[in-house]
Amino acid sequence: MSRKDKILTDKKGNRRGIQHLWKLPIPYQAYINEIALVFLYGRPVKWSQVSEGTDEAFAKFLDVIKRTRFNSKIRQCKRLAGKETESAMLFRVFKDNDGTPDVQIRVLAKSKGDEIYTRWDQYENLISVAWGYNVREKEDKVVYHFDIFTPEFIYRCTKKPLGWQVEREINFIGKIPIILFQQEKEWDGVGHLINRQEWIISRAADTNDYFADPIAVYNIDVIKNLPEKSDVGKALYTNTKEGVDKAMAYVTWDNAPQSKKDEIELLDAHILSKSFTPNITLDTLKSISQLSAKALRTVMMLADIKASKRKESHDELLDRTGSLIAAIIGNVLDVSLKSQCDELSVSHEFQEPFGEDIEADIKNITACLDAEIMSNETAIEKNPLIADAALEKERIKAEADERLKQQQSIFGDNGAEAGPQSFTDGDDEEDDEDEKKPDDEKKSKKAVKK
Repeated sequence: MSRKDKILTDKKGNRRGIQHLWKLPIPYQAYINEIALVFLYGRPVKWSQVSEGTDEAFAKFLDVIKRTRFNSKIRQCKRLAGKETESAMLFRVFKDNDGTPDVQIRVLAKSKGDEIYTRWDQYENLISVAWGYNVREKEDKVVYHFDIFTPEFIYRCTKKPLGWQVEREINFIGKIPIILFQQEKEWDGVGHLINRQEWIISRAADTNDYFADPIAVYNIDVIKNLPEKSDVGKALYTNTKEGVDKAMAYVTWDNAPQSKKDEIELLDAHILSKSFTPNITLDTLKSISQLSAKALRTVMMLADIKASKRKESHDELLDRTGSLIAAIIGNVLDVSLKSQCDELSVSHEFQEPFGEDIEADIKNITACLDAEIMSNETAIEKNPLIADAALEKERIKAEADERLKQQQSIFGDNGAEAGPQSFTDGDDEEDDEDEKKPDDEKKSKKAVKK
């Protein structure tokens, strides 16, 4: 974009116009950043409960994830950090109109007008985080605020004409309510290649303006007239009998230099491969549409490698997020669950961006059940078709109880009022009396029964 337009002059040096040069930026950066985001948070993070006896706290945990739109916010933070190197997710606790405590998430980034400052100790532990921002308090007055968050206190600083006004609040959460995202730019290392690619293509566009259209060459010694552009039934008169072969010709540019074409293809390949970005095109998607999830992961290996690298730091961020949300629930949102929140332990799992091979997973689970090396409960938890394992267990138990009741109803077994349990039940006295009677009467009575 720094190319300056060319000033056109005549033979005497007088300015006669401006030749606009093409500036064609190629959005490699946005493409690389978005692919990196999709392979990390393309599908929501899967949270699981590890501790026992904390079901209520975990249910509240999942409710906070949903109500705060956590999955959307973390994707925003990752996208901003990928292009700005830093962003943050602020958990703000407050009271709504009826006095009920609540929580919301705000994404902080430089492009949104936020300033983020951090303090670390020598062991890379976060000591405090500060957030600078402007607030328009009146139509013509913008006030600068600076909030400092520590585990014990929150300092609300407001810049005044004669210094700072500072208010200290107790941090009831007990933790710094900010999750910090820091990384290098996703296209780090290929910036110069991108600049070169844009330069070549911009120069090629200027060259095409000069030579792409055919140029007519006329022999002035042969041609008597030139038809007007708007004439109907144009005719060209010449002085020779050979026709227009010697009268005029076209200068055409059959193809661009091969070296330039080769360099463009080379740069494109290196830009994508060196940034660990797969080249996803319509042709590529057509060829992989029928592949299994395992084969698809192999095709997209470059992006999978990059996502694995990012997981090194994002595993820590998600662990801290789980701990922070548990503290918010136990200390602010629902103090009755504090004991459970203190014991609550959650784990997270990154999901495949293009889904899992469900058919293969179910076959593996079934094989484990048949081999008796997996319990039914574990099979339910591992089943990719089940969204809520606890709810599914309750449903299966309820269905089993219902089937048992139906079987008991068929055979007349209703608990205390149970009827006959076999063909001979209830006929004991009659059978005893039959034993006392003569054989002829026994035979005649059995015949009547039949």
